[in-house]
Amino acid sequence: MLEIKNYMEEVVFNHMDKVLNNMEICKCEKCRMDIAAIALNNLPTKYVVTQKGELYSKVSTLLSQFEVDAITTITKAAIKINENPQH
Repeated sequence: MLEIKNYMEEVVFNHMDKVLNNMEICKCEKCRMDIAAIALNNLPTKYVVTQKGELYSKVSTLLSQFEVDAITTITKAAIKINENPQH
């Protein structure tokens, strides 16, 4: 079965722990999800077609730039949430 997926979700969640582990902020589930939501709202969407979890797009050529953008955006989102946590 084919699905459409926002590839940036995978990038954000794959890098979130690495970014947050280097910061002294709350890492509860609510704060983590708020950080992810803010980051994803500030990143461009990259929709790809998948089948059983396999990517069928050539996004790998842009992967390093996606990762840099995601790490920067996650960091900014974490600082914002840390200043005003909603938990």
